[in-house]
Amino acid sequence: MSKNAQLDIVWRICNACMSLFFGLATYVQINDPDAGLWMVGYGVPSLLCALIGWWPQVTESAPWRTVSDLHILLSSAAVSILGWTLVKEQVTAIFQREEGREFCGLLLTVFWLLLCRRSGRCPVGVLRVSAAAAVAVFPFVSWVYYYVNKELRADWPSHCKTAI
Repeated sequence: MSKNAQLDIVWRICNACMSLFFGLATYVQINDPDAGLWMVGYGVPSLLCALIGWWPQVTESAPWRTVSDLHILLSSAAVSILGWTLVKEQVTAIFQREEGREFCGLLLTVFWLLLCRRSGRCPVGVLRVSAAAAVAVFPFVSWVYYYVNKELRADWPSHCKTAI
């Protein structure tokens, strides 16, 4: 098997993992006060990543690029607003604040979709696949870490504790 074929397989697996993660993130929003907004915020990247997992060249199609670009634009605006709020309030423990978790989640979607842009144009390289593998592992490790360490979630609102 060639190096490009191996990188393509890892790239597809990373996108499948991120699709799963964003799908889980969509699911846990069901009892959030503004669930519809956040379900779209995570559901769209989940679908886009699933499409890449099936057909990596989809990133070169106009519909995929349009949806991705629109999501990046809107998410970047929300990240800017949430980030400004966190800076203005001098928040240091961002995972202990709902705005911090929302900021990190949207920042992850923006970063991932930017990483995926134009990935179907030519074979994915080692740098992109290495970054993708590192990023794809991080949310799962973080989620498990917070799930195991219940004291870290002690101050979270009830709707953040009951979905899973």
